Amino acid sequence: MSTVAKAISLLEMLGSGAPEAALADIAKAAGFDKATTRRLLVSLIAQGLVEQDETTRLYRLGAGLTRLALMREAQFPFLRMAVPMVEALAAETGETVHLSEYSRRGLITVHVVESPKANRVSVPPGEVLPMHATASGIAFLAFAEERIRETILAGPMPAFTPFTIGNAATLAEHVAAARARGHSTGSQGFEEGVMSVAAPILGADGFAIGAIAVAAPGVRVNKGDIEHYGASVAMAARDISARLFGRQSPPGRKRA
Repeated sequence: MSTVAKAISLLEMLGSGAPEAALADIAKAAGFDKATTRRLLVSLIAQGLVEQDETTRLYRLGAGLTRLALMREAQFPFLRMAVPMVEALAAETGETVHLSEYSRRGLITVHVVESPKANRVSVPPGEVLPMHATASGIAFLAFAEERIRETILAGPMPAFTPFTIGNAATLAEHVAAARARGHSTGSQGFEEGVMSVAAPILGADGFAIGAIAVAAPGVRVNKGDIEHYGASVAMAARDISARLFGRQSPPGRKRA
């Protein structure tokens, strides 16, 4: 693992657990020795990406990450364009709506509006959504570049529940159905008891760059709800794409 990869793993560790952590705990969780962990943390502190409390000596994420996020958003205003659509869809459906964006590490949840209902689906911001096991992943694959789709179809496809898709042929069928409909449906593939509907957000070249999804407890979702959510989530995805890029090219077709 490169030094950069090690440093990023520490950032992810600090972002996924308790707000602050001790050096020994960080080193143990990362599988690094204390000297290596301390050296990496010192470098991250110098860049403002990590902070250390002067009293407790505990480490936490730094404000420099916010600066980088703002710089990225200024260049590519994905959240600014998409969040109003996410909030509108959540208000319409009364269910949890989450937005994800593709990176080389996978489909990452970047914004969530949770349902106000007591029985609701919770999706942690920053969660990486498995392509083969979520409606968001399948919707994305339906309009992804061929090389990305082939990589996922080649596996592996770890099982998260007894209902997780576990082979390339079944996944290909779901992807083809999602492409034909313009949205995907998922039932308990990633978490038991959860039903979800998702649609791809397309880039200027017609390929998917992310997805928007409605997630709800399966006990209160019927066929009519699925059809309604499918139409609504597809419209929201198209609106986000239009706000980001204007008029879209046909899905899967690159501009000359």
